[in-house]
Amino acid sequence: PALELVHTGRAPTRAVLTAELGVTRATAGAVAAELEALGLIRIDARPSAAAGSQGRPSHRLSVAEDGPVVLAAQVHSDGYRAALVGLGGHIVATTPGCEIIDPDPADVLRSAVEAGLRLLETTGRRCVGAGLAVPSAVAEPEGTALNPLHLAWPVGSPVRQIFADCVGEAAPGIPAFAANDVNLAALAEHRHGAGRGARDLLCVATGHRGVGGALVIDGRLHTGSSGLALEVGHLTVNPEGRPCHCGSRGCLDVEADPLAFLTAAGRTPDPDGSLLEQAHGLLREAPDDLGVRTAVETLVDRLGLGLAGLVNILNPDRIILGGLHRTLLDAAPERLRAVVADRSLWGRSGGVPILACTLDHNSLVGAAELAWQPVLDDPLGALSGT
Repeated sequence: PALELVHTGRAPTRAVLTAELGVTRATAGAVAAELEALGLIRIDARPSAAAGSQGRPSHRLSVAEDGPVVLAAQVHSDGYRAALVGLGGHIVATTPGCEIIDPDPADVLRSAVEAGLRLLETTGRRCVGAGLAVPSAVAEPEGTALNPLHLAWPVGSPVRQIFADCVGEAAPGIPAFAANDVNLAALAEHRHGAGRGARDLLCVATGHRGVGGALVIDGRLHTGSSGLALEVGHLTVNPEGRPCHCGSRGCLDVEADPLAFLTAAGRTPDPDGSLLEQAHGLLREAPDDLGVRTAVETLVDRLGLGLAGLVNILNPDRIILGGLHRTLLDAAPERLRAVVADRSLWGRSGGVPILACTLDHNSLVGAAELAWQPVLDDPLGALSGT
């Protein structure tokens, strides 16, 4: 518990740690000292006092800047990226994004792991785990990618086992984990970003293709009975809309993603470029273009309709939006909030806050959170095995 409090920024001083843990000052000091001895946190015993304060300031606590890291990898429809992430959600190093996705998941994941290992060699840091974010629901307990709709991967690819095998071949003994990218983005934002402090946090995001969602309740992801909960991309928001990969029509997945935006704006997408970057570029370069304004209004209305339905069902105390949806919120905040309020019972009466995600590479940070969890649960036990 002490390490998690420092990791999430909720215990910046020993006095706060003492209060949060409900223990004596001596006990909190001993726990902090043990975590420092493990190389996980740093204790500043001589912090400068704030202006106007009285008495000796409490020892300041922070994650160790030169401490161990985990290897995080993210795969999406336009490529993959690897990074090293320390405690506190701090990205220590990251590779340039690779824009090639092989139809064989083993080849892609092996390349991502090799890229991460090159970062480890460069930095010389100790690695204590590895986490993977994929744009698919990941079925539990098997760890299979049930619907990698925007990748040319076979349905049901055992991505967790493949990733673990790739990590094990290169660095034996390092535990490896995998989960859905939006689930992991929500977890990262809840611990380190726009979702911090929320009790029931709803996250909806569109990345390079499609739309995903996640729900964090009391600090834990709600994944359903088999890891498949919150497939919000398959809510129908336009009954006469585009055919969806799931077999339905007019789902958020095809009505509120970058491809839908470019199409609504009257642009022909470049098949060789990132659809997300093309959509962002269009919004930056031609915000007053009639077609772009129409596309913004169209997607905001469809996204708002989907969010309103989710508010009625889930009653979250905060909604955060990522990817292109974050940019749409910036472009038309009042319109989006009005659509949600008009279409949802709780939206009208409760005024659910709708915020933009704040973390760069939040799915990568979330993948790291998976790998850090065993260390947060049992620092001494986890570190003695790596």
